[in-house]
Amino acid sequence: MERANYREIAPEAYRALIQFSQLMHKSSLEIGLVHLVYLRVSQINGCAYCVDAHTYEALAAGEAPQRLYDLTVWREAPFFTPREKAALAWAEAMTRLCETHPSEALHEETRRHFSEKEFVDLTFAITAINALNRLGVGFQRQPQRRS
Repeated sequence: MERANYREIAPEAYRALIQFSQLMHKSSLEIGLVHLVYLRVSQINGCAYCVDAHTYEALAAGEAPQRLYDLTVWREAPFFTPREKAALAWAEAMTRLCETHPSEALHEETRRHFSEKEFVDLTFAITAINALNRLGVGFQRQPQRRS
C-alpha cells in the first residue's frame, strides 16, 4: 500500500520532476536509449512502479522485448551496442554513488561514445530517474494492474 500520495500532497514539486524527466525524452539522446537507462536505473533502485511503467513505455516505443528481458545482464548479452553499454555503465555507476564513484576511466570510456551535450543530457536523465525512483520506493508506489 502506498504510504502517501505525494503527487497530490506536493503537486507542484511532482509536476516539476515529471517535466524534468520528460524533457529528457526531447534531449539530444535517442529515445530508445533514454528508455533503457530509465528502466535499468529503476531495476537497480528496486522501484516496482517505475520498472513497470518504463518497460511498457519502451515496448510502446518499439523496443524489442528480448532486449528488455536481458537488460539486467546487459554486459553479457549480445543485443546492446557499444554506445548503449557505455550509457548503461555510466547509469549504473551514477546510481550506485555510495558504493563507488564513477572512475576517470569509466568517464573517458563513456565520453568516447557521446558528444559533450549528449553526455550531459545522459547524466541529467540518470539524475531524473533516480529522483523519481526515490519517491516511488520511499512511498511504496505500486504498479497498476494491466490486462
